[in-house]
Amino acid sequence: MADLSKYRNIGIFAHVDAGKTTTTERILKLTGTIHKTGEVHDGESTTDFMDQEAERGITIQSAAVSCFWKDHRFNVIDTPGHVDFTVEVYRSLKVLDGGVGVFCGSGGVEPQSETNWRYANESEVARIIFVNKLDRMGADFYRVTEQVRKVLGAVPLVMTLPIGIEDDFVGVVDVLTKKAYVWDDTGLPENYEITDVPADMVDKVDEYHEMLIETAVEQDDDLMEAYMEGEVPSLEDIKRCIRKGTRDLAFFPTFCGSAFKNKGVQLVLDAVVDYLPSPTEVDPQPLMDEEGVENGEHAIVSADETFKALAFKIMDDRFGALTFVRIYSGKLNKGDTILNSFTGKTERVGRMVEMQADERKELTSAQAGDIIAIVGMKNVQTGHTLCDPKDPVTLEPMVFPTPVISIAVQPKDKGGNEKMGVAIGKMVAEDPSFQVETDEDSGETILKGMGELHLDIKVDILKRTYGVDLIVGQPQVAYRETITREIEDSYTHKKQSGGSGQFGKIDYRIKPGEVASGFTFSSSVVGGNVPKEFWPAVEKGFKSMMGEGVLAGFPVLDVEVELFDGGFHAVDSSAIAFEIAAKGAFRQSIPKAGAQLLEPIMKVDVFTPEDHVGDVIGDLNRRRGMLSDQEAGLTGVRIKADVPLSEMFGYIGSLRTMTSGRGQFSMEFSHYAACPQNVADTVIAAEKEKKAAK
Repeated sequence: MADLSKYRNIGIFAHVDAGKTTTTERILKLTGTIHKTGEVHDGESTTDFMDQEAERGITIQSAAVSCFWKDHRFNVIDTPGHVDFTVEVYRSLKVLDGGVGVFCGSGGVEPQSETNWRYANESEVARIIFVNKLDRMGADFYRVTEQVRKVLGAVPLVMTLPIGIEDDFVGVVDVLTKKAYVWDDTGLPENYEITDVPADMVDKVDEYHEMLIETAVEQDDDLMEAYMEGEVPSLEDIKRCIRKGTRDLAFFPTFCGSAFKNKGVQLVLDAVVDYLPSPTEVDPQPLMDEEGVENGEHAIVSADETFKALAFKIMDDRFGALTFVRIYSGKLNKGDTILNSFTGKTERVGRMVEMQADERKELTSAQAGDIIAIVGMKNVQTGHTLCDPKDPVTLEPMVFPTPVISIAVQPKDKGGNEKMGVAIGKMVAEDPSFQVETDEDSGETILKGMGELHLDIKVDILKRTYGVDLIVGQPQVAYRETITREIEDSYTHKKQSGGSGQFGKIDYRIKPGEVASGFTFSSSVVGGNVPKEFWPAVEKGFKSMMGEGVLAGFPVLDVEVELFDGGFHAVDSSAIAFEIAAKGAFRQSIPKAGAQLLEPIMKVDVFTPEDHVGDVIGDLNRRRGMLSDQEAGLTGVRIKADVPLSEMFGYIGSLRTMTSGRGQFSMEFSHYAACPQNVADTVIAAEKEKKAAK
């Protein structure tokens, strides 16, 4: 039996380019998992094993690796930082017990850091902070900790201070023990010596040491009283308090260093052991009933319970389909039969492997707390619960964002359709934020995703991994429709042509619903004018029409329907008659209720050097952007704005031209808002033209 208190399931997450993957490489090197360190900028890192990752220097898929440090077992997941792949971060956080948030010493808290931090807060994942790249120009550890306070609203508990900065960065001071760790110039992580604090830093270290103790003892009333009376708490007591505060998200132990130069990473590994929770110390996952509502029970992390696990990632590689699984309870042995509670089907576990990035180690058994991959599962998708067939349960499922952009694709050679279909099927299973549908009228294949880069990389993977060359259409925006005013209306469906007739009369109110409420239906019919058994048919009829609006055929959002009266015929009325009546009522009433086109608005975060701010803001205004914030930093200015997605195509090219290649931006979906009339008219005309051409 493995000792679960020595397990740490951790994720490493941050903004693009803060150095997550390099940090992961250093962890693997220090723990002896790899012997040659690969560099991201050479395209040789262990966890970035896709061609697209190596080329672009970004992480796309979250890679899982197991390693050991001071007789503790780490399951490390390196997640992508790019906003188009936040679904990877989100689903990784779902199965982790702790995290390391990496921030760039010069870039600080960047746009994507905020999104990832928000996800981690929602998932209640305990974290430590690593301020990386202190050897870079413009690095400033104290500024970054201040940003963590201001921008993220978090309390950084400073555990190490840098000795020197930029080119003079040589090591760190451990604030708790007041010892300095100084590395030599060889760049080898093991070549350091522990010395006394440099003379010019003594006062600063004392000040931070006192702040650290004061913050830590707040976690224990008795210790705090003793400390107020002048008693110095022991090192064990302080560590225990820091561990408790970290687990309760009261503060975040903050470390500094340079992963690339191999300085300061050991202290981060020690902190993972000392302060991040083991699987048994995290609140157990809630269990759900069939409706997806919590039933009050939990998946207790223990090998003695029945088997419960969550499939959090599907990956297709040269060894076959891999299903990444986090085991919450019980044991799993090779050859066991397990139940997928979502599909109701059982599957036999043929092979289980432990991941070392893209290398794998065969396993015969695994237990609560483990993160493993099962080879060759058939019908499992991300978010499905796997459990003991004798004890069916459902864990809290994952919720994924809706795609906001689509492109039409077709294979270059005529025979490529089947090949493309199989490849896309595999990719959809791997990434729930990537969707595919076939346009019924034109027969075109439509790919939907979270942004231009997301779809760009999917097309690239299809070409290189699966050998499918595509002709790609122009990106299309996922518009929506809604209504703006309340109306009361009546509709009668009557059909009499030989045999039994059809009759259904409904009186109803249609009004705009709350934002993001979707479709809601209620009935206040009294006296049996529309018998109760026909209400679900009326609801079904209205709901089935929400997929296609009356303006340009886009899905309809946020509509409330109330059935308040009607009429029925003892012989001719049926559920079908009332369903048809509701469909006719929808077509009749939506145009009267002030139908309106909505467009997706993106939260855009632009970083630009100071001398180009005017150009960037002017350009965002031309794109119908609404500025929400502007913040000057040491190396440039961050501009936040809400901009319609339709105006953002090709923005990266314009931004690079305006800022001589120095600007960066990220964007994520924010909300839907009403289209200005001139834009709506153009979109509606284009949709009608498309339909006419078909």
